Amino acid sequence: MTGSEPRRLVIVESPAKAKTIAGYLGSGYEVEASVGHIRDLPNPSELPADMKKGPYGRFAVDIDNGFDPYYVVDPDKRKKVTELRRALKDADELLLATDEDREGEAIAWHLLQVLKPKVPVRRMVFHEITKEAIQRAAQETRDLDQSLVDAQETRRILDRLYGYEVSPVLWRKVRQGLSAGRVQSVATRLIVERERERMAFRSASYWDVTGRFDAASGESFTARLTGLDGTRVASGRDFGDDGLLKGNALQVDEAGARAVAEAVTGVAATVREVSEKPHSRRPSPPFTTSTLQQEAGRKLRLSSRNAMRVAQRLYENGYITYMRTDSTTLSESALTAARNQARDMYGEEYVPASPRRYEKKAANAQEAHEAIRPAGDTFRTPAQVAGELRGEDFAMYELIWKRTVASQMADAKGSTASVKLTVPTAGAQVGEKSTSSAEFSASGTVITFRGFLAAYEEGRDDDERAAAQLREEDRRLPKLTQGAELDVREAEANGHETSPPARYTEATLVKAMEELGIGRPSTYAATVATIQDRGYVGHRGSALVPHWLAFAVTRLLEEHFPSLVDYRFTASMEADLDAIARGDAQRVDWLQKFYFGDQAAHAEGLRNLVENLGDIDAREISTVRLGDNMVVRVGRYGPYVQEEVPTGVDPATGEVTGEVADPKEARRASITDDIAPDEMTPEKARELLEQASEDGRELGTNPETGRTVVAKAGRYGPYVTEVLTDAEAELKGKNKPKPKTGSLFKDMDLGTIELDTALRLLSLPRVVGTDPEGTEITAQNGRYGPYLKKGTDSRSLTSENQIFDITLDEALAIYAQPKQRGRAAAKPPLAELGEDPVSGRPVVVKDGRFGPYVTDGETNATLRRDDDPEKISPERGFELLAEKRAKGPTTRKKATKKSTKSTAKKSTAKKSTTKKSTARTSTKKA
Repeated sequence: MTGSEPRRLVIVESPAKAKTIAGYLGSGYEVEASVGHIRDLPNPSELPADMKKGPYGRFAVDIDNGFDPYYVVDPDKRKKVTELRRALKDADELLLATDEDREGEAIAWHLLQVLKPKVPVRRMVFHEITKEAIQRAAQETRDLDQSLVDAQETRRILDRLYGYEVSPVLWRKVRQGLSAGRVQSVATRLIVERERERMAFRSASYWDVTGRFDAASGESFTARLTGLDGTRVASGRDFGDDGLLKGNALQVDEAGARAVAEAVTGVAATVREVSEKPHSRRPSPPFTTSTLQQEAGRKLRLSSRNAMRVAQRLYENGYITYMRTDSTTLSESALTAARNQARDMYGEEYVPASPRRYEKKAANAQEAHEAIRPAGDTFRTPAQVAGELRGEDFAMYELIWKRTVASQMADAKGSTASVKLTVPTAGAQVGEKSTSSAEFSASGTVITFRGFLAAYEEGRDDDERAAAQLREEDRRLPKLTQGAELDVREAEANGHETSPPARYTEATLVKAMEELGIGRPSTYAATVATIQDRGYVGHRGSALVPHWLAFAVTRLLEEHFPSLVDYRFTASMEADLDAIARGDAQRVDWLQKFYFGDQAAHAEGLRNLVENLGDIDAREISTVRLGDNMVVRVGRYGPYVQEEVPTGVDPATGEVTGEVADPKEARRASITDDIAPDEMTPEKARELLEQASEDGRELGTNPETGRTVVAKAGRYGPYVTEVLTDAEAELKGKNKPKPKTGSLFKDMDLGTIELDTALRLLSLPRVVGTDPEGTEITAQNGRYGPYLKKGTDSRSLTSENQIFDITLDEALAIYAQPKQRGRAAAKPPLAELGEDPVSGRPVVVKDGRFGPYVTDGETNATLRRDDDPEKISPERGFELLAEKRAKGPTTRKKATKKSTKSTAKKSTAKKSTTKKSTARTSTKKA
């Protein structure tokens, strides 16, 4: 190729990125995609037969010889590897352009190991996909960073050892098929611990008084009671989770609050203290992976997984910089671009004299990349990309653009005024004390210069403190002077209940993990998705609710593998991986200490933990005690509630001992996923046991048959049925009567159904009448809902209650209509959720052929098992639509005889070449 332009092969991860980059590099470059990882550790069962009994047989890692991994090219990547080898044959140079993080560096290393290039190899890295950045990266290359590779290999081997050692313990002691993971188990523990706090929480009630005061200027404002006779009045923060008052604040009850409200109404209040101080708010730093996921959850209603999918698309198509980063740093060109756009769009006064620079304060932060920002040395405004992006992609780009520009804008400024008022109470009785004066307080903040708020304001998580802060902002108090008198126009006593700690949302869980140093930007979304996919956690609206299975798994790990779910220990592992990535620690030495233990530090290794577990009481591990002899147990087929009946009695004291009756004989009832753990009280447990009683709840007697009617919970849902008399029960064969049975309608409750309703259910099918030809028409309930039946002709009804209400004329009118084939007439929506924040279309919940679903008229998303179609929140509906959009349209390929025959041939050939192929495409690390 002398005299001709050298040919360079560039390998990236994704086809979308390859297409974009190819357009920027031009002739002389061929850009191919590896489509992610090309090889990994195989499952031990997939190892060649001669290796299964050797040192790699247990983990696909030789733990006795430097933790040497045995990697295998993934079966679905063999064709891709062949294509890359073919492309490499004609290349003069290989540029490995995978992402510049541990995982990207490892992918590049694996490509080297498999392709074995004989031409020069360079590492090409970039943080954004713009023409300037890509062309610059092609010229400014570096060597492969072996320390980053070692850190990623350590993480992969660590996760293999952790999962393969601990998961089998869960299989034996909790349930088959469960998994444990270095990060996922700790994330699950966070959610379980929060639910335990909610279960232990005891609500406390307290009262306060809100007064409306008239100033001399004619303006009025509200203030809250904060003190009585110099003693501070208790608010929600003064109570512990046990419901008891902490400190010396005065708890006001209803009678006391009403007495104070009545005493101060219509009297004169005196301004005791007035203060005013400057108020200033700084903009939030540019997005990191964590804060992007949090804000996308708050403002766009996207799950962590979907937020990262959208960000990945924007990055690969050249709209934003790399989306996996811990850094809040902006490059000099980005600082200039953000400041220029703020100046152009909002004015000179909105830009500070010097650029703002942010330092990351999260544990174990890595500064390898810039913050997430719009790509390029000059930013395109949302208006400029509106024709190219739509839906979630546009909303995400606009969010990132606003945050980046706002981060370089001036502080918002204003003033905060506070006032304290004294009001005589004329001896109002509060508890056992007679009071003489009350103190009311009010504050308000007025923003006089919006600064960065003109472009962007960070969302808030839903909590009481944030709500109170929001109420105070932009609230103006009238001008007041100390000693002035005000009229108390009215006063109202208000009762409050303390709230349990809020459950984690995906956003707040990611925030907690980041603050604790657990996981990395690339793992947050995957971790949150994994604990839901594995059945440990479900959704209630936007809140993450642990299933009972998570309680059993977490308890086992806490009691028998405490270090592995310790937050500090998990964070220290991340720090150790960072040290390996920097070259400050060695991979083999660290794995040796983790697995075999560190005698110098008196630390047990994972192998010792597993080998010295001792006896684990599987039944006790899976038991959660509710009190009052009620327990929840996680069984093979799901959670259930059970009553432990005490049998032992201390002969000396007469007290019941801890002995209980045979658990197999105790009453039990299944627990459905719609009951959250913090709702499972002893009272609720007894209610479930009563409903699930074998005898059922007796409702009365059917006057037509003389049989007792009971309501029961069955395998396929609640129902009512008759109980045969003793004489009828003794009959055999055809002589034995069949008791009437009827399923409850969807709007009926097993605990409250009465005899009259039960008899109506037992009377079905109901004869509506006969048509002009004399054919009988009946109304009944079936597997697919309520319907009419006339001979062999069936017609669907729109609601179950129509079974009882429909008249003959209405039934004949239905039969007069042509029978619909396929899609039936549209049913009214089950719920209306408002406008989708992405599409702007109205979102409703409908009942479809395959169950309830949410739709905006353009995208349909089936509700999950945990979602109640009548109680689903708008946020949850928007999230399901976002997940569906992220998956893209479903395509189906029509199989042909030719392809079937081809597949059969390949399958036959595969058996004879498996061993040879595995040996050729598998490589041990030297």
